[in-house]
Amino acid sequence: MSKVAIIMGSISDMPVMQDAIDILKEFGIATEVDIVSAHRTPEKLFDFSKNAHHRGISVIIAGAGGAAHLPGMVASMSPLPVIGVPVKSSNSIDGWDSILSILQMPGGVPVATVALNGAKNAGILAAQIIGSHNDAILDKIVIYKEGLKDAVNKSSENLTK
Repeated sequence: MSKVAIIMGSISDMPVMQDAIDILKEFGIATEVDIVSAHRTPEKLFDFSKNAHHRGISVIIAGAGGAAHLPGMVASMSPLPVIGVPVKSSNSIDGWDSILSILQMPGGVPVATVALNGAKNAGILAAQIIGSHNDAILDKIVIYKEGLKDAVNKSSENLTK
């Protein structure tokens, strides 16, 4: 069974990252959640990044605010796909520092980047990556997307009544 690791630089990122946990739970995908600071626990970062694939992790979601080095550092050492979530934190410049730190990666070290505080989309993207080789998860994504369409159509109908 595929598992997604959800890591963050600080416990203060948890309210944002909870959205990824929740949507992955909705899809029935197991998660491993931890705090891994690129700046305060570099040894833990190295160990996590180099060994996540040995523990059954398929995708890594990494959320970070401020300088936001966590997603890129993980991507530099892990063979797994990494999805970065820029977090608007108390020491952030309206989140732009986090967005650009995660988005502007050098060639050879890709990080898929979602919107500021966009952990839900990170979870959905992780599920889609897993769904590309797992039909049961793919079916759940199809149903989820149909639900989005149905909700918009229902809102449209209610608007015209």
